[in-house]
Amino acid sequence: MKNFLDQNFLLETSTAQILFQEYAAALPIIDYHCHLPPDQIAANSNFENLTQIWLYGDHYKWRAMRANGIPEKYITGDASDWEKFEKWAETVPFTFRNPLYHWTHLELQRYFDIYEILSPATARQIYDECSAKLKTPEYSIQRMIERMNVESIGTTDDPLDDLVFHQKIKADGFSVKVRPSFRPDKAMNADNLGELQAYILKLAAVSGFEINTFSQYLLALKSRHDHFAENDCVVSDHGLEQLCYEDYTDSEIDQIFIKILNRGALSPIEILKFKSCMLLNLAHWDHEKGWVQQYHLGAIRNNNSRLLSELGPDTGFDSMGDFSQSRGMSRFLNKLDSTNRLAKTIIYNLNPADNEMFATMAGNFNDGTVPGKIQFGSAWWFLDQKFGMVDQINSLSSMGLLSRFVGMITDSRSFMSYPRHEYFRRILCNLIGNDVENGELPNDIQWLGKMVQNICYFNAKNYFKS
Repeated sequence: MKNFLDQNFLLETSTAQILFQEYAAALPIIDYHCHLPPDQIAANSNFENLTQIWLYGDHYKWRAMRANGIPEKYITGDASDWEKFEKWAETVPFTFRNPLYHWTHLELQRYFDIYEILSPATARQIYDECSAKLKTPEYSIQRMIERMNVESIGTTDDPLDDLVFHQKIKADGFSVKVRPSFRPDKAMNADNLGELQAYILKLAAVSGFEINTFSQYLLALKSRHDHFAENDCVVSDHGLEQLCYEDYTDSEIDQIFIKILNRGALSPIEILKFKSCMLLNLAHWDHEKGWVQQYHLGAIRNNNSRLLSELGPDTGFDSMGDFSQSRGMSRFLNKLDSTNRLAKTIIYNLNPADNEMFATMAGNFNDGTVPGKIQFGSAWWFLDQKFGMVDQINSLSSMGLLSRFVGMITDSRSFMSYPRHEYFRRILCNLIGNDVENGELPNDIQWLGKMVQNICYFNAKNYFKS
């Protein structure tokens, strides 16, 4: 029997152990998509206790606590930090086989050198020890990032952001490169005209452009795209239910935009045409600048209207959707490719039923100009766990080239999420090791080790020019 979370955790064979320990484990981390707050990185402050760094804003944990019958007072309510942690410690034993159980104990080990199992019996000791460490200089936010051997970070930022915190991080000489990513979801959200109209007014104020027409709107938004480029941005990101493309004319979009300004009702086809036009223009700008564009597809958000009204978005009430993805994705990517303006692109799938479709769709638009130009992105959100990662890796291996894969992301708001890269690397090495031991791959450790290193680090470094 193996010990829990020992050095060979998830590594079932001696080949897997060699691949991980000798080739993958020590590689730096390129976290090219996450939701870490740049203002906190810039401040380089310390957290007061373990609850603040571990439970604040972590909707993964909040969902588990609610499922365990914990009242909201102890999740997002006014209970003390210790009381919230105590309730999390009560919940942890019930998360077995959920990735939270592995992540919780990996994070305690990697950040705090704590190897006890978190439970009500150990909660006070662990809370006090970790909280004491978190107050020391060695546990400031920047030092914790460095502790995990992170080389670069891609945050997720709205076009209206002035990027002053990214500028401060760079000016202060932080050893880890922290780059913004251009996330224009709010700029094209024609499903909510009130919010979109308010966004247009804010954009006019930030950009200094008068916005009375669609062409003026594009100019103002393009100025923000340029501002991001001037501040080391090389990536755009979109969180969408579906990629779409519907043919439109310029005059149609002009009329639709007038309706938006006047908050006139839009038909479903008008919404589709407006989104298509916005996606196409944004993609053209990405191509002109040589950026990588990312599309995170398939989440159905804010399902619980009662708790959304009480707690707001991003509080744990999103799930996988079952949207039809293939036709719209094909039309959109083909439209860009037909004019030779398809940038390097990563498509992320949230519904595992669509894994093979995503993998084969990426293959349609690889054109030999860049290795792995169109990527079937890593398992994310609800799929960034053992089974989801295995399924994504297997689909990519079967339908494309795993050897050109740009690897894992955290997609996280937590400064303690970096062991997820280790989790991915162990799973990857285990799959390859099993193939070797089953006679499905040659026992050429040097060749396989190089492939592992590429997937875990070098492919992303080259792809993003990190």
